[in-house]
Amino acid sequence: MDVANLLAHTLSQDQALREDATQKLQLLAQENYAQYSLMLIQQVANDQAEDTIRMAAGLALKNSLSAKEYTRKEEQTNRWLQVDADTRNQVKQGALLTLATPRKLVANIAGQLIAAIAEIELPLQQWPDLIRIVLENVTNTDNAALKMATLQAIGYVCEATDPVCLQRQSNEILTAVVQGARKEEQDQEVRLAAIRALNNSLEFVKENFEREGERNFIMQVVCEATQSQSSDVQVAAFECLVRIMQLYYDKMRYYMEKALFGLTVAGMNNQEDEKVVLQAIEFWSTVCDEEIELKEEALEAAEMGETPEHNLYNFAEYATGDIMPVLLWLLTKQEEDEDEDEWNVSMAAATCLSLFAQCVRNNVIGPVVPFVESKIQNTDWRYREAAVMAFGSILDGPDDTVLMPLVDQALPTLINMMTDPVVNVKDTVAWTLGRVSELLIQCIKPDIHLRDLVSALVLGLQDNPRIVGNCCWSLMNLAEQLGPAIGEETPTSALSMYFEGISTALLQFTERADNESNCRTSAYEAISSLVMFSANDCIPMVQNIALTILDRLDQTIAMENQIIGADDRAEHSELQSSLLGVLTNCIRRLSRDIASVADRIMTGLLHLLNSTSKQSTITEDAFLAIGAMTSALEADFARYAEPFVPILCTALQNPAEYQLCSIAVGLIGDLCRALGEGVTVYCNTFMQLLVSNLQSPVLHRTVKPNILSCFGDVALAIGEKFEPYLDVVMMVLQQAGSMRAEKDNFEMIDYVNTLHEGNVEAYVGIVQGFSGSQKVAVLLPYMQGIFHFMNALALDPNRSDSLTRALIGLLGDLADAFGPQIKQFLQAEWIPHLLREARTSRHYGTSTKETARWAKEMVKRAAQ
Repeated sequence: MDVANLLAHTLSQDQALREDATQKLQLLAQENYAQYSLMLIQQVANDQAEDTIRMAAGLALKNSLSAKEYTRKEEQTNRWLQVDADTRNQVKQGALLTLATPRKLVANIAGQLIAAIAEIELPLQQWPDLIRIVLENVTNTDNAALKMATLQAIGYVCEATDPVCLQRQSNEILTAVVQGARKEEQDQEVRLAAIRALNNSLEFVKENFEREGERNFIMQVVCEATQSQSSDVQVAAFECLVRIMQLYYDKMRYYMEKALFGLTVAGMNNQEDEKVVLQAIEFWSTVCDEEIELKEEALEAAEMGETPEHNLYNFAEYATGDIMPVLLWLLTKQEEDEDEDEWNVSMAAATCLSLFAQCVRNNVIGPVVPFVESKIQNTDWRYREAAVMAFGSILDGPDDTVLMPLVDQALPTLINMMTDPVVNVKDTVAWTLGRVSELLIQCIKPDIHLRDLVSALVLGLQDNPRIVGNCCWSLMNLAEQLGPAIGEETPTSALSMYFEGISTALLQFTERADNESNCRTSAYEAISSLVMFSANDCIPMVQNIALTILDRLDQTIAMENQIIGADDRAEHSELQSSLLGVLTNCIRRLSRDIASVADRIMTGLLHLLNSTSKQSTITEDAFLAIGAMTSALEADFARYAEPFVPILCTALQNPAEYQLCSIAVGLIGDLCRALGEGVTVYCNTFMQLLVSNLQSPVLHRTVKPNILSCFGDVALAIGEKFEPYLDVVMMVLQQAGSMRAEKDNFEMIDYVNTLHEGNVEAYVGIVQGFSGSQKVAVLLPYMQGIFHFMNALALDPNRSDSLTRALIGLLGDLADAFGPQIKQFLQAEWIPHLLREARTSRHYGTSTKETARWAKEMVKRAAQ
């Protein structure tokens, strides 16, 4: 087999040739991976081969070793480790030798390949001489190309590999990297690679940063790099400073005073390269991010009567007076035809200004308001837009009492500016009005401002598609802030008198065929919000909206077979998704009133779900609509269960589509609540699929807590008929209940809390389902395991408020259901301690405290 030809064909313009070559290479990898990897590395290391072939070979080999998806990655890792040691060494040697090629792009791919192998082997203490070899390339050569390629490889290895695996060699890595990053290094490409490698190594050089001398040297090298003649090196150096601020804020006080403040201001004033300016702005955004978090931590510590764990130096506060004028000037650097999706200096400055407002709060007002007042009527549109952007950016942070007089004064001007001749200005005005609606709704007086504001926003729908999104967002915020809370019945609201006009304008707008700038999607989202937060006097109009949406959904279903191209299919799916979103909210808002068109809705939804061309997102949206139907119709949903359940089961049989799977699990819960004992006929199938999914290696872990909780929903619905499933479910719950998180792994702590909450909810459903039935005693043999699990949770210092509340609720349910029969378990010492802690500690909310008082009474009665 001529691998070089196959690789060439994978790059061909001819689709058939390209697909055939790709399939043949995949087949070779499946049949004999060792041979496949040897053939590819020979191409990578072959200096006589064309660069494109060498790069294609390197990329194919790297991709066969590293995947983003966990299960695939695990398969690839195991496959590599099963290759014989001699073959693996030949591949590694070939990759290392290729670093010396003068072909920079090929050398770069070799570095990525080395990192992919290192990610697998270094955690297993394999390839022990890798770091020594690559460091020799940097320190013992005058070959600039080899030095650069090796530094790139070191950077990739540091980025890909678990930092723990590299800590023992941190001194050696740091020495080599810093040597390449120094100002004495004449080759700027080498210096760039070194700075990037340093950035990737920052996480595992913590011990070096603890030592003042080493820290000073690292900081000196990075600061000097911000002054390089190469703008790429400057950008990389500022990126490095951003990462240092994230990781080592507590060590930055001295450097902020001596260097960083001046360097970053100079960077923001750079006239030559926008990328330098962006990274200098990002530095101050990061400072604000860190200090916002530290202030929250200090506030929590003060509430607990404790000392904060970390120091807060208030860098942003001290710098406000000097940084603000620069940020405000940068706001005026907009481009007239700028791409909304392309990050630029004015966007970055606005984001940074917003973070400053959240960080320094009232202190941001002084420097910003004079700029707004002096520039908002300027004849140059850039200054008008910058003034409005500055005003909108500071509305989240300062005290409402400080902001309200300013907003009162500005609101009429802002509303009038919705007719500005420049689209950029109108777009920012619409966004700022949305911010006011979201954050300071009390400033919008219904009798003074609302008519003009609504008129301006509705008129904006007829303007450039670019501003429609922000007009719709503003209308959504008005609906949410002025309407009743979800589930609350209110006769009327301040927005009721405008409801028909707004909804009619939005429905007319959504009749457009295209979705430029996502404007049609935004309009449908606004309709959804209007519906969801409508008062009772708008119900007839919501009914009309539901009928209009149903008509449109039927039209899209009728068009299914006429759509051919992939782009048309994507746009059609997006439209159906928007329609289903509005329909779902109409069903939720109308509740039982939807019954008159239930047959029509379910016919359409079932047709959508059965159509062969459906996308998973459409299935998800249709499932959400059906979930709303189960809640609205309750037991009357039974007539639709038979045609729907097979579709639901199909979704559960595809754990790889985990978001769809999660919605499907939630739908089983919805069916249980709606049908009660009527769901029994489907339970065998449901339970088999749920248990099977729990055991699936493919299923995303976030779905598993929902499955555990769903066991409780099923038990609560069918009561004692749950008995056949008890043994399996209790075993699964015991396994899940034994899971623990490492104390410093906060992501895992959150997940385990969620998992245990699902566990507790399952136990609650089972206990409540059997409680009062003749078979309640079948649960007694499981009591020891349940109380052992509860005891372990009670002793867990990382237990969340919601998990504590669920745990105490379960304790009360058990005491209530079994009384004196479980007296021996209720006398355990941890129980009164847990209940006392929940009632008295400031860590817990009112709801948890009330649950604890009730549970205390239940335990007291049962233990008498």
